Amino acid sequence: MAFWKNAAPRTVRRGHMWIAGDRIERDGETYQCGPLFVEWEAPEQVTRPWPIVLLHGGGYQGTEWFDTPEGRPGWAQRLVEAGYAVLVADRPGQGRSPFHVETMGPMGPAFSYEHGRQIYFPAEYEGQHTQWPFARDDEAAMDEFIAGYGPLPTDLAFSEDMEADRIAKLLDRIGPAILLTHSASGPVGWLVADRRPGLVKAIVAIEPMGPPFAEIPNIGSLTWGLAAAPLNWEPPVASPAELRAAAPGTHRLPALAGLPIVAVTAEASAFAAASRPAIEQLKAAGSHAEVLHLPDHGVFGNGHGLIYEKNSDEALAPVLNWLIEHTEAATQGARTTVKRSG
Repeated sequence: MAFWKNAAPRTVRRGHMWIAGDRIERDGETYQCGPLFVEWEAPEQVTRPWPIVLLHGGGYQGTEWFDTPEGRPGWAQRLVEAGYAVLVADRPGQGRSPFHVETMGPMGPAFSYEHGRQIYFPAEYEGQHTQWPFARDDEAAMDEFIAGYGPLPTDLAFSEDMEADRIAKLLDRIGPAILLTHSASGPVGWLVADRRPGLVKAIVAIEPMGPPFAEIPNIGSLTWGLAAAPLNWEPPVASPAELRAAAPGTHRLPALAGLPIVAVTAEASAFAAASRPAIEQLKAAGSHAEVLHLPDHGVFGNGHGLIYEKNSDEALAPVLNWLIEHTEAATQGARTTVKRSG
């Protein structure tokens, strides 16, 4: 039987767009550096006030928000079903957004199977991690999972600056939106909010890359604490060393003042501990940042890939409740609770 016969028919509006990259002149020819591919989908009736922009993790692509590895609907579809217009970006140089070394610089290392296993189901969490969607020894499933990964630019500061610029231009085009990031795209969320105050209504960061000033294997260093690229601190910061030495709250981020931010963390992931210090720095800088730890909401057994694990619908429920409370309660005057399925 054709696999698509098991999928429920849907009526939606959908399309795609490109956010152009920078023009670069080389040897009398003109090229484009770092365009951004965006696929969007919306229900027949959009019932939520702000669209959601989904940003994938490092080296992967926007498809991680679509179907899960075993074929269930992913968060992109579930958010559309919840009434949101949803835009899924392929970060520059990844997925359908082209990469060429003559315009974007050298490629970083290839993504290995061993690195994937270390991130998504490390041995030290084997007893706690119960929600991974296929068996650890299922090599065919692992082949398909790793197939979506590619290299990143070696210069993380350049990459983040470029990505933040493209997402900011996307918001210039579509208007205010919510950013929903995963892993390595977490710092891009802070940068976009810093560059477009008022256009970012909230940030949901799924296990964002951290802690501040960390050296991330195969990716690069968060030189400026929250990101590899600098933010607009007040009072201004002359160097990363000055920022690192300053007491919490000494330097603020005026563009993020009062911005609702939540880091969603899982029970069986090293990223959970790494995400908390970033939230503390964001809170000290003036945002309304907090941590949503899934076990505190009755969602157990998840790792870093919580957005497409076996209980991904249950993991999304407290996130939806947080979004409704922090982006709609002021206008609706009441909170709508989303129940977990199952």
